Amino acid sequence: MKPYAYARADSVEEAAELYAAQPGARYLGGGTNLVDLMKLGVEEPAALVDVSRLPLDTVDELPDGSLRIGATVRNSDLAAHPLVRDRHPALSQALLAGASGQLRNAATTGGNLLQRTRCPYFQDTGKPCNKRVPGSGCAALDGTHRDHAVLGHSPLCIATHPSDMAVALAALDADVELHGADGPRTVPVAEFHRLPGDHPEQDTVIRPGELITGVLLPAAPAGLPSLYRKARDRASYAFALASVAAVLGVEDGVVRHVGLAFGALAHRPWRARKAEEALLGAAPTTAAFERAADLELAAAEPLRDNAYKVALARNLAVDALERLARAART
Repeated sequence: MKPYAYARADSVEEAAELYAAQPGARYLGGGTNLVDLMKLGVEEPAALVDVSRLPLDTVDELPDGSLRIGATVRNSDLAAHPLVRDRHPALSQALLAGASGQLRNAATTGGNLLQRTRCPYFQDTGKPCNKRVPGSGCAALDGTHRDHAVLGHSPLCIATHPSDMAVALAALDADVELHGADGPRTVPVAEFHRLPGDHPEQDTVIRPGELITGVLLPAAPAGLPSLYRKARDRASYAFALASVAAVLGVEDGVVRHVGLAFGALAHRPWRARKAEEALLGAAPTTAAFERAADLELAAAEPLRDNAYKVALARNLAVDALERLARAART
């Protein structure tokens, strides 16, 4: 048992001060990922700053129709919120697909975004991992990597980001609200997580000491359908082999709005910009959806054991877009 300091913050400002006062500190929300990593010896914080009781636990509708989701809103509450279910069903579906009820009752919005990879080599301190110990190597490259990345990986890391919620938020054009020593700032969810490059230990663009205070969902146009689909080894709360979040708006027989993001294919939720560009102004046909998915996934670089992910992601995307197109016609 390794000793660590503990402090509970009563305000965002106090949380930042407590964090800055203790080198090696970590913020603690629901603890569903951080505490597990502490038990494994992957995380060894010098101090925990408890932010679970900060007044960031509400979903608020803003005057323009957008939604501000507090960082400590529990995943169960967010999935069940009437405005989320009505306007952004992909988000509710992603949360419900992400974990058991017990975990959703504890996990927070901010913590979900900050959860770390479930790569078994990252979680095993007896194996080399550049994400855990920079410069030590990547055991997954020559090991078992069936579940690993096919897009955006580097020679230093092939891990994938595990969040379902983040994939939906990326497709929905959400923003992450942050508070740090330099004050508040906002980052698009699609740009919040990093590709590994030369620094796989840096999961996100968050700055040292910054705290996620909320997520901002833009107002959804009336009747704009969205959907989240996930393929996994078992139906009951397994991490995705591939997933897709899609938003589709059709007007006068052509696509006027589209958001598409893949999960479990990369180090971050993969916003499919090329596919979106190809679909805008096109008729919402199966052939158009297939061409768009193929265009996006042409950049895939499968590893020895995971080429199946490319076809799986393609089929999920086409199926999701077809379902949304049918919904738009009814």
